[in-house]
Amino acid sequence: MERRTIGATALDVGAIGLGCMPMSWAYSRSEQRGDRSLRTVHAALDAGVSLLDTADMYGPFTNELLVGRALKERRSDAFVSTKCGLLVGDQHVVANGRPGYVRRACDASLRRLQTDVIDLYQLHRADPEVPVEETWGAMAELVSAGKVRALGLCAVGARAARRGADLHEGTIRQLERIQQVFPVTAVEAELSVWSQEALARLLPWCAARGVGFLAAMPLGNGYLTGTLTPGGGFERDDPRARHPRFTAEMMAANQPIVAGLRRVAARHGAEVTPAQVALAWVLGRGRHVVPVPGAKQERWAVENARAAALRLTAEDLTEIAALPAPRGSWD
Repeated sequence: MERRTIGATALDVGAIGLGCMPMSWAYSRSEQRGDRSLRTVHAALDAGVSLLDTADMYGPFTNELLVGRALKERRSDAFVSTKCGLLVGDQHVVANGRPGYVRRACDASLRRLQTDVIDLYQLHRADPEVPVEETWGAMAELVSAGKVRALGLCAVGARAARRGADLHEGTIRQLERIQQVFPVTAVEAELSVWSQEALARLLPWCAARGVGFLAAMPLGNGYLTGTLTPGGGFERDDPRARHPRFTAEMMAANQPIVAGLRRVAARHGAEVTPAQVALAWVLGRGRHVVPVPGAKQERWAVENARAAALRLTAEDLTEIAALPAPRGSWD
C-alpha cells in the first residue's frame, strides 16, 4: 500500500487506516464479535493498513482491549492512535481535561493496548471547565516521558453550523491555542463525498502547517458503500436509527449520490465498488490526508485497503463534483 506521512515529525502510515470503533461500540451491536474483529484487524494489517484508530471511550474500554490483543502479536506492523478526554456514563458523555486525569487515562490505555508507547494520542474533546492549554500541556508531558510519540486533536462537533458559523471555527481556534504549547501532529474530522465542510478551512489550515488530517467517516457511516437499504432499519442502539440523514425518506432521496459513485466505479472495472471510489476521492484531497473507514468484517477492511490503488480520472472527479448535495442534517 502507498505510504503517507503525517505531521512535522513525518510519522509514516499506510494511506488508508482502520477505524476500530464499530467492532465493539455503537453500530450494530449484535454483529460485534471479538474473534471476528481480531481477524479483521489482522486482515487489514496484512493488506498494508497500519493506522488503527481507537479510543478509551469506545465500549468503554473494550475497543482498546481488542486492539491490544492484535498489538501484542503485531506491534511493529501497527501505528496505534487512541484518544482521551471523554467519559461515558449510562446515558451521557462528559468531557474531562484535567491534567491528572489525562495522565491516568494514558497509563490505563497503555495497559489495555499492551504497548509501552502510543503513536498518536488524541484529545477527543476539550473540557469547557479546563483551559485547553492545560490539558494539552499534560499531554505534551506524556511525549517527554516517552509514553506517547505525537499528539492530535479531534474536531469539535457540528453544532456551530446551526448558528450559521463556520463548521470548524471552534476547532481552528483550539488548534491555534494549543499549537503554541506543543506541536499538533494530526487533526481528525469528518470528510466524505457527502460531507465536505472540512475542505473550506480546516483542511487548508492543516496543509499550511504540515499537520496530518485523519478523515473520519469517509464512507458516510456506511451509506456511501451502497449496501444500506432505505427503510431497512437499524438496531435500536445504533446511532443511525436516530439520525436525520438515515430515515427511510432521506436515504431514498440521497440514492443519486450512491448511483453516481456506482457509475464511476463501473468505469474502473466490475471489481471496483462505490466505497472504493468514495475513499479514493478522500485520498485525492491532499497528501496529508488519511481516510479512516470503520469496519467490522475482514472483507470490508480488505476492500477498503484496496482503494489506495484506485486512481480517479478528471472525468471521474467532474462527475463526483456534479453530484447533488446530500439532504438531511448531520446535527
